[in-house]
Amino acid sequence: MNKTRKNAFWIALAAPGIVWLLVLFIVPVYAVLAIAMGKLDQLIESPVAVWNPLDWSSSAVIDVWRDIVGSSAFAGPVILRTLAYTAIASALCLLIGYPAAYFVARFAGRRKALFLVLLIAPFWISYMMRMLAWIDLLSTGGYVNKALGWVGISPVNWLGGEAVTVVLGLVYGYIPYVILVLYAGLDRIDPALLEAGRDLGLGRFRTFVHVTLPLSRQPILTGLLITVLPMLGDYYTNQMLSGAASTSMVGNLIQGQLGTPGLEGQGAVLSLMLLVVLLIPMVYYVIATNREAAQ
Repeated sequence: MNKTRKNAFWIALAAPGIVWLLVLFIVPVYAVLAIAMGKLDQLIESPVAVWNPLDWSSSAVIDVWRDIVGSSAFAGPVILRTLAYTAIASALCLLIGYPAAYFVARFAGRRKALFLVLLIAPFWISYMMRMLAWIDLLSTGGYVNKALGWVGISPVNWLGGEAVTVVLGLVYGYIPYVILVLYAGLDRIDPALLEAGRDLGLGRFRTFVHVTLPLSRQPILTGLLITVLPMLGDYYTNQMLSGAASTSMVGNLIQGQLGTPGLEGQGAVLSLMLLVVLLIPMVYYVIATNREAAQ
């Protein structure tokens, strides 16, 4: 009887979260699936959702697949570009964020709270405002071009479809997440383990490589996960800082299809494909986390 009550208690405790997940995730995803596998009203060029799986059509899936790998494919290069931008931006976030997080965790001392406030401060400003600030900095008469003019370099049209602008915009937008996650992980490392490495004759660099870096592997994986996932679906950064077809990403492609009459079904298919791709690193993260906990 006690076991039954205990199980009922945990079920009741989990019920609100399950209902929330069902209403705000499962149902919307199924609605997108019904549109992706649905039909197209040729008269008004509007998608018709088909809720019965027995009546689903694969025409939109075939069209998207042809856009990716067909002879006239245009989505394939966009996908490869998105992967390249995401990989470069994530690597830069890690290269910049790890030293910053390490400094705050190990050397900030009594000023640690101040540095944490400075790290969290960007979250108080909307993403749109931060991108607008970049537009002002990178415009033809902005401070970046003025600084380049002081050293004799001609003004650069940073906002005219430059890949480097989009990548740096992604780094600027998502690097706070990486720093906070890395700081949380580095701050939890027991200083006694570092002292043990020193006692065994390891120098500062070898202690970092053989002790600190392995112990921070899980925070690194977590930080990369929470940046890679939104970057792959990001469309706003490219739209604000470039807007050129030469730098478009998967998010821009999906946005364009969902806003074009007759292509909403293909946009839904591409959205679901992106969701499936995003599930891969999430599953790997869960497996790696469980393996790390078991060890």
